[in-house]
Amino acid sequence: MRSKNTYPKATEESAWAAIRKTTKSIYAMNARRDIEIEEWKKKMDESIKAMQQELGGMGKSNGEIAESYFVNSFTNSMQFAGQKYDEIDHNLSRKNKKLNLQGEYDLVLYNCTSVAIIEIKYKAREKDIEDLLKKAPIFKQLYPQYANYSLYLGLAAFHINRKVEKESKEKGIALIKQVGDSMVIYDDYLKVF
Repeated sequence: MRSKNTYPKATEESAWAAIRKTTKSIYAMNARRDIEIEEWKKKMDESIKAMQQELGGMGKSNGEIAESYFVNSFTNSMQFAGQKYDEIDHNLSRKNKKLNLQGEYDLVLYNCTSVAIIEIKYKAREKDIEDLLKKAPIFKQLYPQYANYSLYLGLAAFHINRKVEKESKEKGIALIKQVGDSMVIYDDYLKVF
């Protein structure tokens, strides 16, 4: 008859040695896991940054497409608020350090009595109306030669939701949309700023 496997009798020292060995093994596994998690986080961060750049680039491209379309359309028609305009500026920018003011304007139309500021977006949002309303008084301070001119505001976009439509009417801001191949200006409720 064969004897059963016998294990050496455990001693306090052998038990502590086994615990130390197991603990070292657990620490090593945790350290490897922590390194793997950090590497995974780093790769995810890189992927997210690349995606943000790609999406930001698409948003910028959409904005450039909208700007190009509306600038070309206004350049061809030179009309707004039932008036003919003589001059047009695109991407107008001015800073006045004395007044601590700065203004940027997507599109500005001029004639001998009126100025029209057109904000161009791919997709219009309520915030765009607020921003545009702030631009009117700043424009008159930055360009005092137009202080006595009638000033009109317009928001041009490929997509304008109902809230923006309603708010722009209430505030007296014209909406400009692309309808088919044409630019259509909704300005029945337009007011002078």
